[in-house]
Amino acid sequence: MTPLLVFDGECGFCTRTLGWLRLADRRRRIETAPYQRSGVPERLGISREECAASVQWRGADGARAEGAEAINAALAVALGTTWPERLYRRTSGIQRRGYRWVAEHRHRLPGVTPWCTRYPHDCV
Repeated sequence: MTPLLVFDGECGFCTRTLGWLRLADRRRRIETAPYQRSGVPERLGISREECAASVQWRGADGARAEGAEAINAALAVALGTTWPERLYRRTSGIQRRGYRWVAEHRHRLPGVTPWCTRYPHDCV
């Protein structure tokens, strides 16, 4: 199973951050999808509301994560190293609080043209 990162395709900051992840994922190990794409939340077995609240991850082993933990899991796979996950285990409280703040303010943070604006056919 290919690891999957589900993001908010209507968020310019999220789209910018996805661009950085894709640069790090040189071997294309991760599939990415906006939660607005038909069937994506159902693939994870969660609601659109859960996807809207935070980034979602499903690893190759089927393990799920959200928020800061999901970002660290995606970075670990993209970079081919366990250091992001090790760092998360040591700083999870700080990272979760930081992620929550970013998630709540993401539409006010600098970004790029949101994915769903750029690729409307991908968000149906």
